[in-house]
Amino acid sequence: MLAQAEDAPLPLKLDRTLKRPSGSPEGSAAFINAQHVEARKNDQLEASGDVELRQSGQVISAGHLLYGQESKDVLAEGGVRLEQPGIVVTGPVLKLNLDTNVGEMAQPQFEFTENHARGAAESLQISGKTNYSFENTTFTTCAAGNDDWMLHADRLDIDRTTQVGVAHDARVDFKGVPILYTPWMDFALNSNRRSGFLSPSYGSTSMGGTEFTLPYYWNIAPNYDATIAPREIAKRGMQLNNEFRYLDPSYSGTARYEVLPGDHLTNTTRSFMSLQHAQNLGGGLGLGLNVNRASDDAYFRDLSSLISGTSQVYLLRDGALTYATGSWTGSVEVQNFQTLQDPLNPIVAPYRSQPNISLNGQQTLGDATFNFANQYVDFRHNTLVNAERMVINPSVSYPLLNDLGYYVTPKLGVHYTQYRMGANNTTGIPDATRTLPIFSVDSGMQFERDMPSFLGGNYTQTLEPRLYYVYIPYRDQSMLPIFDSAPAPFTFAQIFSENRFFGNDRIGDANMATMALTSRVIDDRDGVERFRMMLGERFSFTAPKVDMFNPASNTYPPNTYLTPVSNSNRSDILLGLGGKISNTLSMDSLIQYNPSLAQTDMYNFSTTYKPEPGKLVNLGYRLERGILHQTDISTQWPLFGHWLGVGSLSYSLLDKNAVEALAGVEYNESCWTMRFVAQTFTIATNVRSSGIFLQLELNGMGAVGFDPMEALRLNVPGYTKMNSLPGQPAQGLN
Repeated sequence: MLAQAEDAPLPLKLDRTLKRPSGSPEGSAAFINAQHVEARKNDQLEASGDVELRQSGQVISAGHLLYGQESKDVLAEGGVRLEQPGIVVTGPVLKLNLDTNVGEMAQPQFEFTENHARGAAESLQISGKTNYSFENTTFTTCAAGNDDWMLHADRLDIDRTTQVGVAHDARVDFKGVPILYTPWMDFALNSNRRSGFLSPSYGSTSMGGTEFTLPYYWNIAPNYDATIAPREIAKRGMQLNNEFRYLDPSYSGTARYEVLPGDHLTNTTRSFMSLQHAQNLGGGLGLGLNVNRASDDAYFRDLSSLISGTSQVYLLRDGALTYATGSWTGSVEVQNFQTLQDPLNPIVAPYRSQPNISLNGQQTLGDATFNFANQYVDFRHNTLVNAERMVINPSVSYPLLNDLGYYVTPKLGVHYTQYRMGANNTTGIPDATRTLPIFSVDSGMQFERDMPSFLGGNYTQTLEPRLYYVYIPYRDQSMLPIFDSAPAPFTFAQIFSENRFFGNDRIGDANMATMALTSRVIDDRDGVERFRMMLGERFSFTAPKVDMFNPASNTYPPNTYLTPVSNSNRSDILLGLGGKISNTLSMDSLIQYNPSLAQTDMYNFSTTYKPEPGKLVNLGYRLERGILHQTDISTQWPLFGHWLGVGSLSYSLLDKNAVEALAGVEYNESCWTMRFVAQTFTIATNVRSSGIFLQLELNGMGAVGFDPMEALRLNVPGYTKMNSLPGQPAQGLN
C-alpha cells in the first residue's frame, strides 16, 4: 500500500472519492491501494491485483496500473472502472493524466449515477472531469438488458458542468424501429432550463387534420425566456406560435403571439395576441395589464384542440392602476371585451368601463368597524344606452356580543347611487339618484361535543345555529338602467348577504331573516372534516318587489328566472351534505328544494373515490331546472399488467347528447410510456370537434407525438401521469 503526493508524504485517506478543496496539497494527491506495488527505474509505479487509485473526487479501479510520478500519466488495464462525479465508465484500457484529466478509453460502457442512463461506444475522449466525447455510441435510460429505445449517434458529447448532452448524426430507435433522425440534437441531463429544441408533437383534429409542431425553447437569461413553435396544420397551413416570459423583482409578465398566414380554408391571415403584465411601482402603487385579441370570431373554434379554448367567448382587455395601503385600497381601471360571436347563437356584447374608479377603506374605532366602498364607472356601448354611475356605500358594524361560542353583530349602512345618462338613450331614461339605508344583524352560536369512539378514532361534533336578518326599504328602481347587475345564485353565501343581486344597479328590498344550521364531524387525529351538514332557509316578512326589469329594452334579461319575484314568504330550502368520508372517499352535494312547488330546482352532487394514486373515479350530477341537466363521470384505473385506462363523459340529459367525451389508455414500461387518447366536444351550436392524441414518452429523452396532458388534467380531475405513480419507473433524466 502506498500514498504518493507532489510535495510531501500524506497519510492514507480512507474516504473513497477524496473530496478536497481544489488547490490544496490533498486535492492533488494520488492514493494507490493494491495487492502488489513496485517502483520502477523510470519513475513509474506499477500496481497489480485489485488496484484502486483515488484522487480528488475520482476513483480508478483495474487489474493492472502504471502510474508516472512526474508525468501523472495513468495506464490502467484489465476490468478498468473510472468513477468521476455523476458518471461511471468501464472498459478494457484507460489512459488518463491526473493533472489535466485528459485521457481516452477504448470500448467504454458508461452510466450516469444520478439517473441511471447508460450507454456504450467504440471510444471515449476525456477532457477534464466534466467533459466526455463518445464515438459511435448508443444511449438509453432503459435498465441493463432492456433496449426498448435507443439513441444511436456518431458522436455524443456530454458536459456535466452545463448538464447538457449533444448527439451528432443521431437516430432514435423504438423496439428496433427508427422513429426519429436528426443531424444534431441536444438534451438536458437534469431539469435545469436551457435553450434547445423541445420534443416535437403531432396528432390530428377534425377541424385541422394532421398537424406537427416543433417547439424551440430559448433561455435568454435567468429571468427571460421564449418559446417559438412552428405548427404545420394539414388543412390550414403553417402557424407560428410565440411566447415570451419575463420576471423581475418589481414586474413580471407573459406575451403571446400566434399567426397563421393564408389559412387554406378561409384564405385569410388569422392571429391571436395576448399580454399579461403585473408591476409593483413602489409606494403601494401597482400596474396590471391583460390584453387579448383574436383576428376573427372562429379563431379558437377552428384552431384550438381543447374545449377550454374553443369555448372562449369574451376576450378581456383590461388595464388597471392600483393603490394599497394599510387601511385603504383604490384603483383606476379601463376594461373592454372582444366578443367572439357564434353566428347560430349571437350574444350581446358587454359594456366597456372607461374608466372604473374605486376607493375602499376600513377603519376601527374601539369595537366598531367602519367600511367605505366608493365607485365611479363610465359605461360605454356602441348600441346600448351609455351612462355614468357613482356609488357611495359607507357602513358601520359593532359586535354587541363576541364571546367564545356565540356572537351578535349589527350593521348599519347607506347605499347611494347616482346616474347621469349619455348616448343611445332611445327610451328617454332620465338621470336619477337612489338612496337606501341597509340594516342587518348577524348572530350565531357554536356547540361542541366529543363523540363516542368509533371507526378506530375519536371525533368532535359541532352544532352551529345561525340567524341573519336584513332590512332594506323598497324603492322603485324600474327606471334605473342595468349595466352590471344580475340575480345572484341562490347559495349559502348569498342567503347571508345583504343584496340578492350582483352589481350596483339593483338593490333588492328586504325584510327577511335567514335561519341556518350547520353540523360538522371533525377527526381529532388530523383535523379533517369527515362530515358536514348545512341546512338553511330565508323567510320574508314582506314580499320583495324589486326585479330585473330593464327600461332600456322594456324587457327582462334572459335566464333571470328569479324575476319577477315570487310572492311566497319562504325561499327555497338549501341542504348541503359533504365531507371526506374516509381517506379514499369524499363527496359534496347541494340541494335547492322549492317547498311551494314541491320540487327540486337545483341539485349538484359530486364524489371522488381514490384508494391510491393511479386509481380514481369521479362522479357528478348537475340539475338546474329548465337550464341544465347533466351527468359527469371520469376515471383513471389500472386495467391489467402495464396498462392503465383513462376516460371521461359529460352527458346532457336535456339535449340527449354528449357535451364532451374522452377515452384513452396508457402503457408504461421501465423506460418509456405510451398514451393514446381520443376526444370529442361541442364547440358551437351543432358543431363538434374531435381530436386524437398519440404520444410516446421516452424517459429522460422527451416525448414525441401529440401531448394529451392538458386534456387529461382538465377532464379527469386528480389525474396522475402513469410514470409518476409510486412504484412506477420515474422519468429518468427529466
